Amino acid sequence: MLSVDEQLKVILSGTMQVVPLEELKKKLEKGVPLNIKLGVDPTSPDLHLGHAVPLRKMRQFQDLGHRVTLIIGNGTALIGDPSGRDSTRPPLTEEQVEANAKTYVEQAMKVLDPEKTTIVHNGEWLKPLDLSKMLELMSQFNVARILEREDFHNRYTNGLSISLHEFIYPVLQAYDSVVIEADLEMGGNDQIFNLLAGRDLMRAKGMEPQVALTVPLLVGLDGHKKMSKSYGNYVGLTDAPNDMYGKIMSIADEIVPMYFRLCSTLPVDEVDAIDAAFEDGSADPYKLKRQLARNIVDLYHGEGAGVAAEAAFDAQFKKNEVPDDVKEFPMSLVTTNDEGKVYLAKLLADLEICKSAGEGRRLIDGGGVKVNGEAVAPKSYNVDPALFSAGTTVQSGKKRWARLV
Repeated sequence: MLSVDEQLKVILSGTMQVVPLEELKKKLEKGVPLNIKLGVDPTSPDLHLGHAVPLRKMRQFQDLGHRVTLIIGNGTALIGDPSGRDSTRPPLTEEQVEANAKTYVEQAMKVLDPEKTTIVHNGEWLKPLDLSKMLELMSQFNVARILEREDFHNRYTNGLSISLHEFIYPVLQAYDSVVIEADLEMGGNDQIFNLLAGRDLMRAKGMEPQVALTVPLLVGLDGHKKMSKSYGNYVGLTDAPNDMYGKIMSIADEIVPMYFRLCSTLPVDEVDAIDAAFEDGSADPYKLKRQLARNIVDLYHGEGAGVAAEAAFDAQFKKNEVPDDVKEFPMSLVTTNDEGKVYLAKLLADLEICKSAGEGRRLIDGGGVKVNGEAVAPKSYNVDPALFSAGTTVQSGKKRWARLV
């Protein structure tokens, strides 16, 4: 096992908060593997790179020789984590939770080492809790303090609804830490209250409290908002290799270092060198994005998949002879109608390829419109939304181009 300082260099890379850092140092100084906890509520069947950020940190702990416990929240998901919410989450059925949990684990194991990961479901100990046990747990928490949480505080002061069952969520998450005897719990930075609640409950139970570690929210492909399916700025862990590669190539230059630190498998020293190159102006963003895209595609699709996706990317853009100065437009412009189709004629106008939907229809009928180099058939005004993703090019003739990002 590496020295404490060497371990901390890896652990603190891409970390937002460690509370308290001195306690983590003391735990590491014991020289025994720590039990690292990450709890996830399977509220969606598909994950993206933003979801994988804490999983990557967990994998670093595994590579340092520590034990990892992944808690599938099939109990807590029935409530829904209120962290960062301005409204109550809609409840999920047990069937939805179980179906989502299956795909979550399959995708998480693309990042974690399956042989070094303990997977448990908190429904095993939460669902059997009786009234007396629940009252005992809830007596350890103070309503006034819970209302200090930013999300609850904002909802309370703005007269927005807070359901009573939402107060129970941090209590149950804290109890998870007691059950598995966590040394450190991880989560997004919006999770800090819940993580500290685990410290409080463990201390009340006479246990050595866990350390709370938070990681940042990953910025999406647009370079501004957090990665989210609702914003259309995400890279799905199950995206096809070519799509994944193309999306990574579309990210803004300024967020390349963040993606290397939070999403890639590069050692910390190499990521530090990339940061330094961006700071002193010596970095080649295009070359580094190609390296990043290969690395991420290999991670989720196996070694060699990145090189193959890069070759496909080069072949496509060489074939299409895409100009270097193509104007970029957000994916949010791609919307569907009542039939679930994209009205291409209007999209052409939104992409400034023509002045109006009427002109767009004429361009389509003339056979001069291409999407990713493939000609659109005349009269094809409503097209499949699957044609469009981050990196997609749309053109009319040789001079009018647009790229979606």
